[in-house]
Amino acid sequence: MSTFSIPAGDSKYTKVSEYFRGVDLNNSPSNVDFSRSPNAPNMIRDQVGKVRKRMGYTTVATATNGGKINGVHELDGKRLVHAGTALYLWAPGTETEWTELSADMADAISDAFQFDGKLYILDGAHFRVYDGTDVTLVSAKPYVPTIIISRAPSGGGTAYEALNMIGNKWTEAFLGTATDTVYQLTTTDLDNTPVTAEVLNSSGDWVEKTEGTHFTVNRGAGTVTFTSAPGESPVKGQDNVKITASKDRETLSNIEKCTIHTVYGVGGSADRVFLSGNSDKPGFDWYSGYEDPSFWPDTGYTKVSRDGRKVVGYAILGSTLATCMDGDDGERNVVVRQGSLDDKGEALFKITNTLIGECAAAPHSFAYMGKEPVFLTKAGVYAITAEELTGDKYAQERSFFIRNALRDATGIADAFGVVYRDFYVLSVGGDIYLLDGQQKTYEKNNPYSAYQYEAYFWPALNARCLWVEGDALCFGKVDGTICRFAVNVDDPASYNDDGEAIEAYWETSDFSGKVMFKNKTVTAISVLLAAAVLTGVKVDALKKGMWSQVYESGEKARYFDWGYIDFAKFVFSTDRTPHTLVGKVKIKKVDKVRFRLKNSEKNEPFGIYSFGIEWKEPGSNYKH
Repeated sequence: MSTFSIPAGDSKYTKVSEYFRGVDLNNSPSNVDFSRSPNAPNMIRDQVGKVRKRMGYTTVATATNGGKINGVHELDGKRLVHAGTALYLWAPGTETEWTELSADMADAISDAFQFDGKLYILDGAHFRVYDGTDVTLVSAKPYVPTIIISRAPSGGGTAYEALNMIGNKWTEAFLGTATDTVYQLTTTDLDNTPVTAEVLNSSGDWVEKTEGTHFTVNRGAGTVTFTSAPGESPVKGQDNVKITASKDRETLSNIEKCTIHTVYGVGGSADRVFLSGNSDKPGFDWYSGYEDPSFWPDTGYTKVSRDGRKVVGYAILGSTLATCMDGDDGERNVVVRQGSLDDKGEALFKITNTLIGECAAAPHSFAYMGKEPVFLTKAGVYAITAEELTGDKYAQERSFFIRNALRDATGIADAFGVVYRDFYVLSVGGDIYLLDGQQKTYEKNNPYSAYQYEAYFWPALNARCLWVEGDALCFGKVDGTICRFAVNVDDPASYNDDGEAIEAYWETSDFSGKVMFKNKTVTAISVLLAAAVLTGVKVDALKKGMWSQVYESGEKARYFDWGYIDFAKFVFSTDRTPHTLVGKVKIKKVDKVRFRLKNSEKNEPFGIYSFGIEWKEPGSNYKH
């Protein structure tokens, strides 16, 4: 049996925390490491190991129709705002100038991507393109494929391109003969769209021919009859007759009802677009033609799931495409594909693996922390790494410290994630959570993951969607307002939300002294506070279930600056270094105590560098 003793009489002890990581909303306050906080609303990492109050936001505009902000998308400095069922051009620098570009958008979160200088927009109802001036349906000017070449007037030929799902037209190329006037198309029952034709002349120019003048069309039979034979090709072996026809087909909705995208091609090249999210065909995705989002081959699709599960999002790792599914946890929820070319030069996207893990839950939560794709699942934020693509499972949780909060959040299907500077910022249930890319921590109680990101949370901001504009993080609300966070960390005016004070604080975990069952008396506390023109700290203590204030710094950490004078908070100090603030307190006979360092003042920065406690603990002769 081992023995130890605690000396008789009161002994004085100190404890100092000089490294502040993030919040731990997963463990009880008694089990949270002293470097983390069980509750720290509206705080964020300053320097690594130090924390400060977040900067505030300003409402910069309100949508003309008052509709909920479903997305803000950008092309060459021009901002398009999707509010309610309308799409507006919102001119930079003229926050009240709104120009309606479309009035029949779906009232749901929209997705967009840039491709070759144009902006393509998905909303689950239509597939649109913005060229910098106008918004049109992509199907209004689709690519017209040549589906067959080297075709004889009577039939045959070589298949060349697939039909375009977003267009009814196609072209067939023929090798004409000296006598044939009737040319048979590959299909019957054409629609009433005028058929067009071109014939190659002896000079090598294509000459347009007009229906009703140069030829007639039997739409039911699918034949074109020229008034005179087009003749043989002037270039031996080269097609000399091209006929373009049209037929109504029900394939446009495959693309127009999509809601999510990724840009991916053979070898990982960014030369094709993948679309999915069609609620009518949840297990499918489609890929565009090479470098052309107006061409959607009817052969360019993959049935990723055969059990009704839907594609939620995509992650690209090198030359590999990971497609994330919904469903039950522990199933094969990630399908891995690799792009290659067949012997004819056609793109193929073959399934090479499937991974078991948590199912993706939020289509608009996908983002990249460096090269690492992250996304929200029902169990928290997860990542897929390149190492896991060759295995059978992925278990890379990245949000251990806010796991329970994310699991309990409402509306996770509409969660929205972006990367802002070093942070993954996630809006869910009206709150904002942040994962810090500069602070990666291995959590010994969670051995299934290599590391976790330190985390922070900003409650009750009612952010529906997020985006980054220049140096600023922005968000849109359900009420149609658009808000922008301040960016000047040193300006006191950055620290208010539309003129209202921001309540920010850092709670310590429960402190139990040397021996948890012994009553102790806290005699002093100390805070190393970042100096600012305006700042201060109040310290509350939780003892026996009741909060009470035990210290207030007043003006002790402020310094004078001619650029900002508030006579109500005027000081003469010019010391801009962090200030050590010491307060004598007397918190008697408590088994444990928790502290809250807070600042709820308007226009006051608030940064914490260190926190210390001095206490007495009774001694006794105790053997074990």
